[in-house]
Amino acid sequence: MFSTRWQPFGDAWTEMGRLHEEMNRLFDRYQGDPRRRVAAGYPAVDVCQDENNLYVEAELPGMELDDLEILVVGSDQLSIKGKRKPPEAQSGLWHRRERSFADFARLLNLPHPVDPEHVEASLKHGVLTVKLPKREEARPRKISVKVE
Repeated sequence: MFSTRWQPFGDAWTEMGRLHEEMNRLFDRYQGDPRRRVAAGYPAVDVCQDENNLYVEAELPGMELDDLEILVVGSDQLSIKGKRKPPEAQSGLWHRRERSFADFARLLNLPHPVDPEHVEASLKHGVLTVKLPKREEARPRKISVKVE
């Protein structure tokens, strides 16, 4: 006869092991040269839509619109490039420097084709907002139903 050991928390331990591996992968991303620690997902973005437009918001604290390059690539990708510059050197001794300063680039695949001729961008309080009008073929159309 075979006997097995009862493990009441077997599934929980498996899930904890997976969480441990995921956390290690997350922290491994930020190892190395502190000047190059701008995360792959910088800047953080939100994408939403209404009937006629897509909206992309990106967090870019301390940046000026002149420091950015915003491009529509093809008809369904948005490119945001820029450079986070360090503050001017001040006299004194740094006790901690955690903020990273480097070039960055994000290329977002948009869910619908957009009209690149009418894209608008604004930067207010460190949040970049890009309004991308959908192409006519991507806009919803009301279908009339005939009653027979």
